[in-house]
Amino acid sequence: MDIFETVVAKSAGITAGSPLTAVLTLRKEILELTENSHEASLRPNQTGSLTHSERAGLACRITKRNNDPVLTRHYETMFGVGSQQIADTGFNGGGDDRLKAIIRHTDLVTLNPKDATEGDITALRSVGLDDADIVRLSELIAFISYQVRVVAGLRLIAEVA
Repeated sequence: MDIFETVVAKSAGITAGSPLTAVLTLRKEILELTENSHEASLRPNQTGSLTHSERAGLACRITKRNNDPVLTRHYETMFGVGSQQIADTGFNGGGDDRLKAIIRHTDLVTLNPKDATEGDITALRSVGLDDADIVRLSELIAFISYQVRVVAGLRLIAEVA
């Protein structure tokens, strides 16, 4: 795997000629694992009730909430039916109670994770998400949040390198 073709390196603007080349080469396995996590979070073989399109929309929404236009553009390229509406931070799920609960939970955990309670999990269950789907949603939110922070950190390091 070419580490400079990973989502993290491309989103951080790091190329093979970058002053960070040596550092990223030393951390190649972390970049590879992160890229594998990207695929597992966004395009898993076993989707459960969270479709690939919903995952892309939620990922895009999370990157928008974190003010990362580069990662937002990346996730926009993965859109399928319904993704664009989910990615719209002004959209709350409309009349779809399942989607409303998923979006509410995603926004809560993205913006104020310490405020999430057992009641928020109960709300997801009440709209039909089973425990496996709740774990899948949590994994997606956690991964995108991690990715946003890694990219932001690499950008900052690149600025001073």
